[in-house]
Amino acid sequence: MKKVAVVYHSGFGHTEVQAQAVVKGARSVSGVTSNLFEVTQVTEKPEQLNAYDAIIFGAPTYMGSLSAPFKTFMDASSKVWFNQGWKDKLAAGFTNSGSMSGDKLNSLIQLSTFSAQHGMLWVSLGQMNESSEPGITNGHPEAINRIGSYLGAMAQSDNLPTNQTPPSGDLKTAELLGKRVAEAAIRWQ
Repeated sequence: MKKVAVVYHSGFGHTEVQAQAVVKGARSVSGVTSNLFEVTQVTEKPEQLNAYDAIIFGAPTYMGSLSAPFKTFMDASSKVWFNQGWKDKLAAGFTNSGSMSGDKLNSLIQLSTFSAQHGMLWVSLGQMNESSEPGITNGHPEAINRIGSYLGAMAQSDNLPTNQTPPSGDLKTAELLGKRVAEAAIRWQ
């Protein structure tokens, strides 16, 4: 049985909804279990993630960068880095912000660089900007990868309750990221 951890921070609940979609996608793959960790659950003991085959990182983008609580976790992982506890594990990432851009790409680059420093292998989103539904065009809230990110999953949330935003296409994109990482974990021996 392969194990996928999803480690996230969410300031207002929107990134948590996205993280739940990532876990849903990972759990949809036979032979995979997935656990969701709010970042404060692992900041004090990041080595508890050593038991996982893949770790998917997620945080909101604030002011063009990852949120401070997530960055605290990254810094706290230095002992794991020193012992190479996550070397050759799979990694992927997702982020969310209030604007369509919000410089979310910078956050995904931070996550991929963080993963590379740990010796992890980055799994990209692997999804075109598309929809199988007639009348749903690129950029539509129900379209897959509507923001057009390939490094990881991006979502955009309006200043509304979490049952209204992020939109369904962004959540489906997050779910597909979780599924892709889980499938890669099955293949990666």
